[in-house]
Amino acid sequence: MPEKITTTLENARRLAVTKQHLAGKRPNKPDSDDILRVARDLGCLQLDPISTVAPSHLIVLWSRLGNFDRTDLDNLLWRDKKLFEYWAHQASIVLMEDYPLYYSLMRRYPDVLVRPGSVWRQRIDKFLNANTSLRDHILSELRKKGPLLSRQFEDKTKVKRSFGWSSWGDVSRMMFHLFLKGEVMVVGRQGKQKLYDLSENFLPSWVSKKELSAEEVEYLSAQRSLRALGVANSSEISWHFFRNRYPNLKATMKQLVADEKIIPIDLKDGPVGKGERYIHSKDIALLNKLDSNNWEPRVSLLSPFDNLFCDRARTKLLFNFDYTIEIYTPASKRKFGYYVLPILYGDKFIGRLDPFMDRKNGKLIIKAAHAESHAPKDKDTSREIRDSVKQLSEFLGAKEVVYSRKVPKYWQSQLH
Repeated sequence: MPEKITTTLENARRLAVTKQHLAGKRPNKPDSDDILRVARDLGCLQLDPISTVAPSHLIVLWSRLGNFDRTDLDNLLWRDKKLFEYWAHQASIVLMEDYPLYYSLMRRYPDVLVRPGSVWRQRIDKFLNANTSLRDHILSELRKKGPLLSRQFEDKTKVKRSFGWSSWGDVSRMMFHLFLKGEVMVVGRQGKQKLYDLSENFLPSWVSKKELSAEEVEYLSAQRSLRALGVANSSEISWHFFRNRYPNLKATMKQLVADEKIIPIDLKDGPVGKGERYIHSKDIALLNKLDSNNWEPRVSLLSPFDNLFCDRARTKLLFNFDYTIEIYTPASKRKFGYYVLPILYGDKFIGRLDPFMDRKNGKLIIKAAHAESHAPKDKDTSREIRDSVKQLSEFLGAKEVVYSRKVPKYWQSQLH
């Protein structure tokens, strides 16, 4: 067993931020390779349709790359096929090079997502068994006509409303199951509408369909999760990358330690939390550099669905930052706002912005800015926040930024 190492809470945070591409200088002219590099290190980019500012995956990439060309992302998805859409911890953009991992999940669906014998599993089985004709019809139409939208299929459903997702039509529900099983893929978009085709027609010839066992998938995925996090315990690893799909994680972690892929680590001045913490052996050299002048902090505005803090318990423990998405909270009960972007400065969350992109008038409106109790009050910090907001506005195509009066007094000289 490898010898346990020790680090500080600050360095654990710095490692997490660095692994998430939120420290150091952003590329001057980000290209497709930069997008792939970010996607590879994060593992996935969650898709969310809310466009109060911009779709979440675009904000996540912008936070790391700055003003990238969205055409590069589209080409990676639909032309070069180096990325594709699938279900990571939610609907996400993932790497085509990871297809063998997802292919294993596809072959084990629905067991891999829904516990056998559960109410949801019974509903799924009932729906699928009763609607084989709908499944056959969808696959036949795609085979004959090529890529189609869900609304272009005649509804052949025999059993209606067997799920609780009342906003979905039954064709969309069947398409979702075929998507999770890997029989169909999203091959493009028309506006917000997904364009589907048979997977065999879309997958590039170079993609691997190597038959990986569940154990092999977990062995690889746990490492991907840990490398994205920097330092983590088993609970945090299980919540990342293939969220809650690590059924034998205890045994997997034991094997990874024995193979010296991961190393136990202590935070000498930080919260222990539950269970042993680990670092991947490949990240020890990077950790050792974080005490030196190599650390380059910067201000980043993050999507509410950003990978860095999707695990709220971990975020509270390591960063002492308590974040709740208030989208579904009644307006009168919201504390910070509808679509709040956390402000990260170096390895600390120092505030939150409540923005709205007024596309009709070309304005990025900052409805409020909130500072954490420990936030720096100097002009340099507020100037960096202002510059980050301006860069976001340029990425969104806004002609100007409009601030409300709801800004901390010590930041008002710059945020106006």
